[in-house]
Formats: sequence, C-alpha cells, structure tokens
Amino acid sequence: MTDLAANALTPDAALARAEAGVGDFIQLLKPRVMSLVVFTGFAGLYLAPGEMHPFLAAVAVFSIAVAAGASGAINMWYDRDIDAVMTRTRQRPLPTGRMDPAEALGFGVVLALASVMVMGLAVNYVAAALLALAIGFYVFVYTAWLKRRTPQNIVIGGAAGAFPPMIGWAAATGEVSLASLALFALIFMWTPPHFWALALVKNGDYARAGVPMLPVVAGDGPTKRQMLVYTVLLLPLALAPYWLGVAGAIYAAVAGVFGIVFVALAAKLLRDKANRGAMAMFGFSILYLFVLFAAMIADRGAGA
Repeated sequence: MTDLAANALTPDAALARAEAGVGDFIQLLKPRVMSLVVFTGFAGLYLAPGEMHPFLAAVAVFSIAVAAGASGAINMWYDRDIDAVMTRTRQRPLPTGRMDPAEALGFGVVLALASVMVMGLAVNYVAAALLALAIGFYVFVYTAWLKRRTPQNIVIGGAAGAFPPMIGWAAATGEVSLASLALFALIFMWTPPHFWALALVKNGDYARAGVPMLPVVAGDGPTKRQMLVYTVLLLPLALAPYWLGVAGAIYAAVAGVFGIVFVALAAKLLRDKANRGAMAMFGFSILYLFVLFAAMIADRGAGA
C-alpha cells in the first residue's frame, strides 16, 4: 500500500471514521457490479441440465452474490490509497474516512468465508471450490498482483468476473463442462473491451493513481485497436452456446446482431480521435452481456 490515502484524508475525514452507516457497508459490496455477477451466475444455474430444488438454487445464487460483495469489499480495502486520488472513487467510504480500514477488511473476509462455507455445505463442494477460486483470483491475482503492475491487468484479471456462470452450472450439476467453460470464455473475452472503454474516459484518473491501464501505458490508439480485435474474436465465440446446445436459434440471432453492433462501435471508436464514443461503447457493453444471457434464459425457457 502507498501513502496516497493518508495524504488525501483531511483531519475531519479521519475523525469521521466512526460514522459509517448501512449505506457505507452496502457501497463496499459494489452493488452495481454484483447485479451483473448475480445475473450471470443465475443464468449458468438455469441453463445447466437437470433440475435443482428452488431453495438450493436460491442459496447458490445468494452465495454467489455474497462472494461478489466480499470481493468488492476487500478490493476497496486494498485500493483505498489509489481510490483517494481518483475522481470516480474518492467518495467511497474508506477514502473519505467514514469507515475504518480494519472494519472493511473484516467485513469482506467474514462474507467471503461464509459464502464458500454455505455453498459447500448446502449445495456441493465443486461449486464451493470454484467460488473460493473466484474470490482468491479477484483479491490476490487481480487486485494485489496484476492491477498495479501490468497493462494486462484486465485481460488476465478478468477471469475473476467470468467465473459466476460456471459456478452456477456447477451448483446445479456438480461438475464443470465444456458448455460452462464456453460461458466463462464469453465473459472473459468481453471484459477487456468493456473495461478499456471506461479506461479511455478515466485515463487521467488512472495516470494520477499510478495504475498502468492500457491507455495510460500504450496510448489511445493501441488500446482501441486491441478493443476492436477482442470484439471481432467475441463475435464467433458468442455463438458457442448455440453450437453446444445450451441455447437455440433465438439466442444465435440475438448474439449475432449484438455482436455486429459491438464490432461496429469498436471500429467507430478507433476512428474517433476525441474518444467521444467511449462511454457509449462502455454502456453498450453492459447491455450486450445482459441481453446475451437474457436471450439464453429466454431460449431455454421457450424450449422447456
């Protein structure tokens, strides 16, 4: 950890640590990120073959949600120094001093352990092991190792966010299959163009914090070219659930159309010297992933 956070805290903020409320703990969980994690985790569970008791399915999805929140809390604890100098994050509970760091870390660790334990005892140990792996990958590999050391932080670290559908699938079946790996790969390949679109807009923030995001290290042009490559590769990869029988023709059509739009936005951004389309691509990327997994669910429901 650096001394950025200590330098950023005012005496008033330091005195405010005892004032953390329920809203601050909720913010630690990164609820917006959690919502997409929960949705893709549920999708993996729903798409898996066989039947699962509704109560156990709810426990599995809840465990995934708690694990995502725990990862977010530990991430905020570790990154509190760089969060303090970034405009996007400096109002979080730790940089402002509304919460003691030890309190945030303890909250995250307890939730992480509880989520894995409940998943293992109530559902199965394969899903629990994958859940523990996802937490560990996000905390130790992405947050503590990659994020501050390499511009490939999002590429490799993105695996953490790709685990939920595979965890959901394992919760329902007790195994990892080629189909669940395809769902993992879909999110893994989606993550770089999604996050780099935001990084293009927040380039100054990352530069001030010393985080070597690709736009900071390589510049806008190389970043946008890599974004285009990823969206092109994602176009056929997104059809894998169709070829593997996870989803049908409705999904294939939706994935094709949205994939072409994603590529078109990346190509347009490549020619946009002012990066005016970066936030539009970032917003579309979230819609893209949501719509693809919703289409899989709808396709499976229509064929049930």
